[in-house]
Amino acid sequence: MTSPETETVRMWLVERTYSDDEQNMVILTYATTDGKRYFRKERALTSFSDVRDTTAAVDADPANVGAVDDPDDRERYATEAERMARAHDPEDVI
Repeated sequence: MTSPETETVRMWLVERTYSDDEQNMVILTYATTDGKRYFRKERALTSFSDVRDTTAAVDADPANVGAVDDPDDRERYATEAERMARAHDPEDVI
């Protein structure tokens, strides 16, 4: 969903992975409920006391949103984004 007032795209958390290349790097992937677009956030964890909430959804700038080309990823992202949208409010901490 794109909001005309804010010009953002609502994205739901679909994947949380840890980088193979860098220690203490978490990659959060958010997607639209149709699975066609995604947004990634990379977060470096600097210490055990480094607490930053991960929310169920974010509102991303369309300029920072990519297209999901792989049909399997699109289906997987759509399934998970729909599940998250049904189960959580956007600001819920996951």
